[in-house]
Amino acid sequence: MKMKIDQPKSSEITPKSLYLDRRRFLAAAAGLGAMALTGGKIAELLSPSVDVFAGTALPASKSPISTTGEKLTPYQDITHYNNFYELSTDKETPAKISGSFHPQPWAVQIDGLVNNPQKLDYDTLLKLAPLEERVYRHRCVEGWSMVIPWTGYPLKLLLDRVQPNSRAKYVAFTTVMRPGELPGQKRAVLNWPYKEGLRLDEAMNPLTLLTMGLYGETLPNQNGAPVRVVVPWKYGFKSAKSIVRITLTDTMPPTSWNEAAPSEYGFYSNVNPQVDHPRWSQAKERRIGEIFKRDTLMFNGYGDFVAGMYKGMDLRKDF
Repeated sequence: MKMKIDQPKSSEITPKSLYLDRRRFLAAAAGLGAMALTGGKIAELLSPSVDVFAGTALPASKSPISTTGEKLTPYQDITHYNNFYELSTDKETPAKISGSFHPQPWAVQIDGLVNNPQKLDYDTLLKLAPLEERVYRHRCVEGWSMVIPWTGYPLKLLLDRVQPNSRAKYVAFTTVMRPGELPGQKRAVLNWPYKEGLRLDEAMNPLTLLTMGLYGETLPNQNGAPVRVVVPWKYGFKSAKSIVRITLTDTMPPTSWNEAAPSEYGFYSNVNPQVDHPRWSQAKERRIGEIFKRDTLMFNGYGDFVAGMYKGMDLRKDF
């Protein structure tokens, strides 16, 4: 499938906090006097430079590789229907109880087979690169999916900073372990803390996003605050949330769902409608808010960007 790659419409990148705040909009418009009001100018004026520790705004610019032409999933649905087992196995509960989790202060350790290991606090991570807003179709294994305007930058920029050495082949992610704040970790649903991993070339692909926000605001707790990855051509559980450590290795790292059910959740977990999950078909998916299912696209529709990484592989065996 040939994907049309273009910049998102201005309506797709206006932060939620801005379009909900009509008073600020009118005040800014009045201050402009007779100046022409373009969508980009309005967004610029209404995106204050704020301390994200004290507020929620996270201004973002356009990304040239955003997915376009698709209706965004409403903010309410994105933030109130979540897979986050650290909080609950129920999809509606995480949003209700996530206030017990405190995502600041925060730091991420990057180590392993790198020439320049570092421990970076949240503010440093946030300023590492200009934030870009991208619209990705983000699926989960149940067959439901969303179209989410994530705010972040390519994980490659962080990895380049730590300089992987010639032995590095994989990137392992370890997420936070705080059972006092994350009640789901008190249950042996998975082997906590949550672990995920990518091959190095997958992690370096420009579509793999180090993510700090959505809809122009910092990430809500139930969506993986304060920092997570988004890997849009893979099923949702590959996008590790609330990351505290990134380790470069020369061997394939263990991953939580593969440890729990290796016959169901392989290391690669690419969206592949031709390979059924042992307990359900993956040929169809349903977008949140839609009645009818649609055909699942190979690599979630991103084949033009990622298919080359799997040339010569048996994607039924390496699932």
